[in-house]
Amino acid sequence: MKPFASNPPQTGQLRIIGGEWRGRKLLFPAVADLRPTPDRVRETLFNWLQMQIADSRCLDLFAGSGALGLEALSRGAREVVMVEQERSAAAQIRQHLQTLNCTNGRVESSDVLRFLQSAGTPHSVVFIDPPYRLNLLAPCCQLLEQNGWLTEHAYIYLEDNAKNGTPELPDHWQLIRSKKAGDVGYHLAQRQAVATA
Repeated sequence: MKPFASNPPQTGQLRIIGGEWRGRKLLFPAVADLRPTPDRVRETLFNWLQMQIADSRCLDLFAGSGALGLEALSRGAREVVMVEQERSAAAQIRQHLQTLNCTNGRVESSDVLRFLQSAGTPHSVVFIDPPYRLNLLAPCCQLLEQNGWLTEHAYIYLEDNAKNGTPELPDHWQLIRSKKAGDVGYHLAQRQAVATA
């Protein structure tokens, strides 16, 4: 017998809010724990980052539907690397990049913690939106800091269940924005220059 349907059903849809692809609607597969950042939250986030996105290098961890990385590309990011372990989700993001004729976005099919354990190239904006139940914000922040993934004054977006409160940050990161929308707690931090002896 042939295996049952090889492609997961396309049950989700996201909308690009601003920039070159504003209004474009894109599908994403039905995958456990895959929940795009809500439109209202994305709109607020990119208002916070409006002066930072153009010509930036962005890293989108736990990319899922690709909502944050694609939004950044639409708004003029120079390069976006999207890391997503789930194969069908990663394949769908690649398909979106092809459909949008976008060559400055790249998808890495990898476990995020394993990906961050390698030596990194500095990024000025990082999005961290892991499955809430896995408590991965703190280890991601540590690895970003330890392995050279951040520019000196990088901006880091962190999303979590609102009931978890303010995320724990490395010593020289400053929390500059923090809001809630329903069950979503979302925060923006900025890395401060590390003093050298």
